[in-house]
Amino acid sequence: MRVLLIGANGYLGRFVTDRLLADPAVQLTTLGRGDDADVRFDLATGSPGALTRFLDAVHPGVVINCAGATRGGARELTRHNTVAVATVCEALRRSGCGARLVQIGCGAEYGPSQPGSSTAEDAVPRPGGPYGVSKLAATELVLGSGLDAVVLRVFSPAGPGTPAGSPLGRLAEAMRRAMQAGDGELKLGGLGAQRDFIDVRDVARAVHAASLSAAQGVINIGSGRAVRLRDAAAVLARVAGFGGSLHELDGPVVGMRTSVGHPRTESDHGMPPGPSAYPYPDGCGSWQQADVRTARDRLGWRPRINLEESLADIWMEAACRI
Repeated sequence: MRVLLIGANGYLGRFVTDRLLADPAVQLTTLGRGDDADVRFDLATGSPGALTRFLDAVHPGVVINCAGATRGGARELTRHNTVAVATVCEALRRSGCGARLVQIGCGAEYGPSQPGSSTAEDAVPRPGGPYGVSKLAATELVLGSGLDAVVLRVFSPAGPGTPAGSPLGRLAEAMRRAMQAGDGELKLGGLGAQRDFIDVRDVARAVHAASLSAAQGVINIGSGRAVRLRDAAAVLARVAGFGGSLHELDGPVVGMRTSVGHPRTESDHGMPPGPSAYPYPDGCGSWQQADVRTARDRLGWRPRINLEESLADIWMEAACRI
């Protein structure tokens, strides 16, 4: 099976690459903006015609799109998350390769949900921010393309390689700094949000399974269990051997280093600090939990790696910076 992987050097793409390379039946070609990609191509600026010519030359059976942006203004997010996917869909429609498309979506497409509920694929998406809007638009393009395609809506990925700007990455960095300074108390804000964390290696397994399956439409990829950030902080303290106390500040602390849930973004500059309805930066409110029965039934996939192992790997990387 010849697979074209777009975005192989991204957070999820690196683990998808490892998973595919471990399959002796896969012939992998990578496409991206970096010099280490097999083919350099920028989906946000490249033409569908140029990508079509490449597809006709390589003739992949599966195209996996892990590329995209998680931060930036609305224009940048639209370029990298929506326009880029429009380019992929149009190129596949023009190409004679007949490849299957596996598109990586995200749980932020759903937006806020009712605390205690599990979000299934038939829920009406109401994204609460520009990132979720840009990813939802990409999903709609894929679903309306007429291609053999599946969209994996990945909830909150965790584990090795977790970006330092993510809530769990910021949490690990704050703990590293406290331990390095010998602080006996770690003060953190924005820990009330509950999210469905899923290890990146389990995500890679799901992508691999989706590329081999005939499943179409949207499939949720998550653990099926919401975890409060303050509980994740307690687990991280245990695996890190942090002997001090965790003190939760009241409410989100926008723009401060101790605010894990809502890091300052470019759009925050020039704005006065104040309370936020959605302290977690994905615009999904205080609760999100995936219904993952479709992934089990249609992909034969279940998560294998628990959050404690994911957090231990996050801490191992953070500790190496001490």
